[in-house]
Amino acid sequence: MVTREDLESFLIRMDLDHHEVDEGMFLVRGRNSGLPVVVHYSPPLLLIRMKVMDLPEEGEGSLEFFRTLLELNATDVVHGAYGIEDGELILSDTLELETLDFLELQASVESIELAAAAHMQRIRTLAGSGAEG
Repeated sequence: MVTREDLESFLIRMDLDHHEVDEGMFLVRGRNSGLPVVVHYSPPLLLIRMKVMDLPEEGEGSLEFFRTLLELNATDVVHGAYGIEDGELILSDTLELETLDFLELQASVESIELAAAAHMQRIRTLAGSGAEG
């Protein structure tokens, strides 16, 4: 099983700007989206999460906004998925520490960063139209 020290060595090897904000919880600055990613070592799992934005007020465009997120989950997000928690839109992935390796972690973090970067403008536009109603 991957240890906390192994995880930190993976982050160093990925050449990501990171620091431990709490025991086993790392704040990682990626290269693509500019948004921070939280990598939380919580045996037996590794939780990877990124806040994309605060949820817009429900309105006329809400159905299109949420439908688009579900479609992106099905077609564009390779690792993880969009979700909602405490009024925020997040991208998250959960990996098993028992079988985790460097390449799997790298693929997950990069997938989340690339999804956020690629989808941000479209999501914010839809969120704005949902807030108008």
